[in-house]
Amino acid sequence: MIGKSKNFALIGVAGYIAPRHLQAIKDTGNALVTALDRSDSVGILDRYFPEARFFTEFERFDRHVEKLRRMEESKRVNYVSIASPNYLHDAHIRFALRIGADAICEKPLVLNPWNADALQEFEKETGNRVYTVLQLRLHPAVIALKERIAREKSAKKHDIELTYITSRGLWYEVSWKGDIAKSGGVATNIGIHFFDMLLWIFGGLQKQVVHVATDKKMSGYFELEKARVRWFLSLDRADLPAAALASGKSTYRSLKLNDETFEFSDGFADLHTEVYRQVLAGKGFQIADARPSIELAHEIRSAVPVGLKGEYHPFAKTSSK
Repeated sequence: MIGKSKNFALIGVAGYIAPRHLQAIKDTGNALVTALDRSDSVGILDRYFPEARFFTEFERFDRHVEKLRRMEESKRVNYVSIASPNYLHDAHIRFALRIGADAICEKPLVLNPWNADALQEFEKETGNRVYTVLQLRLHPAVIALKERIAREKSAKKHDIELTYITSRGLWYEVSWKGDIAKSGGVATNIGIHFFDMLLWIFGGLQKQVVHVATDKKMSGYFELEKARVRWFLSLDRADLPAAALASGKSTYRSLKLNDETFEFSDGFADLHTEVYRQVLAGKGFQIADARPSIELAHEIRSAVPVGLKGEYHPFAKTSSK
């Protein structure tokens, strides 16, 4: 723990990623004092913070947090952790800043670049900070690769092939994740953390093209300062390689760097906790860090697919239609 214990609120406590935030708050020696979610399936709070006040209605949650703000300093919310649906992130960040707290928001921080602009202005007005969860930047293997690329003297670009298939059932289309206006679509919802990692390691975007874009899969090509990247993202189980299907796996992740496979599948367990440690030490990732991947994901989402032309990913040709 860094300094005295801080008070946290968590928005989206019933969601998939919420347990990592709960663990991080606990591991850093801090307290969750209140939480919000439309769903009341939040028994997980008993494992971490059974005394936390829980609300299913934002208005009542807002009233409670405002009451705490007007009490002595030890009662106030210092940080609001945000694990809500993507399209609500900027509204919930603004709520955090308005009540005098810093925000720690899951990725994507926001869906559009202009949302990031507005939040930066709000930071200036309130004096509070917006932090985001870019945990892959803290992965030891990713850090080692960045350092290796930084040491290179050659101007030659690396060839990268990114493949991520994570099968989802029919529920996905009904949920907010299946609505591109709410999730940002496949590239934003499941690809943005990979895009951020590649931009962080290999430099800024120079050009990009989209080859395939449907509700369940996207594929394209982009060039960075030090890399050429062919990428394929899919939610369709039929796109899984035969070996993955035979072994009963529902997810396939591969990142090939030139002729080698870059392995970073392990070591994810404690990365959220490390993100929180960085934030509490004043070193967390902020809006400027998240901006390049937000801009790239927005460009991809807005692009008109050109079909199978040029440097397309091999899975784009063989994947089911």
